[in-house]
Order: sequence, then structure tokens, then C-alpha cells
Amino acid sequence: MDQQGARRSLMETPAPDARLLMELARRPGPLSSLLIHPAGGGLAPYLGLASRLARHGTVHGIRADGLLPGEEPDDSVPEMTRRYLGLVNRLAHRPELLVGWSLGGVIAWELAARLAQDGPAPAVVLIDSFTERETISDTVRAALPAAVERSVSHLGAGHDAARARTTALAHIKASAAHRTTARAGGPALLIACAGSRREQQTDRWRRLAGRLTVRELECGHFEVFDPAHQPDLLRHLDAFLARLTIAPQENAR
Repeated sequence: MDQQGARRSLMETPAPDARLLMELARRPGPLSSLLIHPAGGGLAPYLGLASRLARHGTVHGIRADGLLPGEEPDDSVPEMTRRYLGLVNRLAHRPELLVGWSLGGVIAWELAARLAQDGPAPAVVLIDSFTERETISDTVRAALPAAVERSVSHLGAGHDAARARTTALAHIKASAAHRTTARAGGPALLIACAGSRREQQTDRWRRLAGRLTVRELECGHFEVFDPAHQPDLLRHLDAFLARLTIAPQENAR
């Protein structure tokens, strides 16, 4: 069987992890995007982003394991990266853009580094992500339950709050244990929220990214997708996407 036939066979064979991959929008366009879940595992916070990304092409999302009956959450960034790489490789077209908030940005970065080993390096959008987490503040712990419940609201009656909290705690464990050291060669956008660690956060990503753009949001980590702040978030995203979609056209001349 040739390589194309093998890939087609792989795509047609159901995989246990395939339930985690969701098509959020199917559109023609020059840029296919993949959204990676934050801590807690749901994709609901990304619905506004998905709508904006769909202007440029098809959008997929990966939710976390552990949110529905019979599932167990992952508590390791390398394990999630490995599993999600398998899902990406099943797509008919590799995404040119990976996007993630918080833990989702870290996983998106790790995926981008892996994908760059045997193909073009995808662009990455990091929404208030950190290369490492020394501690989880009391403020974050207090805000987490409500944020997690919002993030999984799109799953409907199949999920419950206890399972969502268990998944979130597994992701906090994964985040606390992980140190991002991989380098990714594609263009990257870091959208950093207000806070005492913003300068350190930016400096650490600059060490790993050859082509990093930094933009700031004057809000807290869990306020990124609030109606008051989402316009600024989308404005930063639009400017970054404009550069991504114009560049290929210029190179083709």
C-alpha cells in the first residue's frame, strides 16, 4: 500500500481518541486552525474565537478526556501531546495554526514543535500561557470551578460538575509538573494578561520562539473571554492572522 493509501486507511479506521476531536467549522480558506482545550478540558470559551478563525478556513477543536462517563483524565502534558498528535495526523489537512488558552497554549506549543520535525512549522497563538507554573495561587484556585463549568457547558447533559473538577485537577497537576523547553520555528503570538509575572512570562517564551509577537490584555487570566475584553483579544488575533494569510500570497508572486 502506498503512503497516500495508508493515510486514507488510517483516517477511515475509527480510533479510541477520535471522540476528542471536534469539527467546529468547515469553510474554504487558506488557513486551517486547531483549538486545544485549557485546564478543565472543554471548548466552550473558544466559540467566539472559532467563529473568527472560520473566516480563514476550517476549524477543529480537541477537548480533553475525562469529561464524559467512562473516561479518565490525563495528568501529563507529554501524554496529551502524544495523543493529540495522533489526532492531528488523522486530519485530511494539517492545521497551519494552533491556538490555546492557558494549558491549551502549552500543549499547542508542544504539538507545533513535534509537527515541525517532519513538515512546515505551524503558527501558534498562546493566550496567557506560561512555560512553567511554580505555584497555583489562591485566586486561581477560587476562580477555577466557575471557569471549568463554563468551559464544558457545550457538552450538555453528558457531563457533570464533579467529573469536570476531577479533570481540572488532573490538568493542574500536569501543568505544575511540566517545563516547556521545546523550540518552535513558526510565527507565534503571545497574548499576556495583566499580572506580576507578565514580564517573566514574556521573557521565557522569547527564549523558545524565534518569531514571537507579544500583545497585552489588561485583565485577569479568567477574564480573557468576558464580553468586555473579547474585542481586544479578537483585535490582536485579527492582526496576527492578517500577517499569516498575506505572507503566502506575497511569496507566491
